[in-house]
Parts: sequence; structure tokens; C-alpha cells
Amino acid sequence: MSRVLALLPIFHGYIVDLILDDPLPYFIGFLLVLLGLILAMLIDIRLRKCGNPHCKGLRRAVEYDIQLESEKCVKYSPSLSDVYLDNHGATQLELGQDRKELEAELKKMAPPNGRTVLIFRAPCGCPAGRLEVWGPKKIRRIKK
Repeated sequence: MSRVLALLPIFHGYIVDLILDDPLPYFIGFLLVLLGLILAMLIDIRLRKCGNPHCKGLRRAVEYDIQLESEKCVKYSPSLSDVYLDNHGATQLELGQDRKELEAELKKMAPPNGRTVLIFRAPCGCPAGRLEVWGPKKIRRIKK
């Protein structure tokens, strides 16, 4: 190990002398490598995006989101099914047999007179599909 360490100053001096004799090829090589790295980063960012103009191109996005919306939130907001599909490109989910089980679990989570929205996400973070389940209806008593 000590022999290798003794040779390092010799190699270092040789490399410095080589670069100082003719620095132009090394400078051009350094610039080309730097330009290649910047270009590779830009291409990587572009490839992660899905084509949606609002896509952030996340690297490790979550697979799904669950939103619980209370009665007050649902009461004052427009129906999200039309607005969300138009603005965000998410479609209704086709889950087959698993849909009933998933809807039952989401209905348990939903607040009274509210809803639970399950949003599946693409790898870039954009919404790919959604499932909306309404919670149990709260019975209003009529006072006499």
C-alpha cells in the first residue's frame, strides 16, 4: 500500500505536466463532457413527463391519493366528476370484480353526507383514474 502512495506524487506531476504542455484538448474534452451531462439531464426530465401541460414529471410519485370530503366541502363545491375529468385528464376506473370491495372499504371511510375520492396516479404524478364513493346519508330529524 505504501508503494502505491509513493507513486501518486509522480503520476500527479506527470499528468499536470502533460496538461500544461497542451491544455486545449483537455479543455475541449471537459466542455464536451459538461455539455453532455447537461443534455442528459434535460432529456431525462423530458422523458419523465406524460404530455400533460401541467405535468411536473416527478420521479417517485405516490401511486394513489385518498381524499375525504366532508358535507360542507361537498355542499359548496361543484360536482368534481365533470370538472376533474376535463381539467386533469383522469378517467373513471374499470376495476371489474375488485370494484365492489374497494367501494365498500371507501364507503366505510367516508364521512356522513360526504364522499371519499380515490385518485390513482401515473408514475409522473398526474392523475390516471379516479373512483368517487359517497358516504352514508345522515338522517335529519324534523323538529315539531
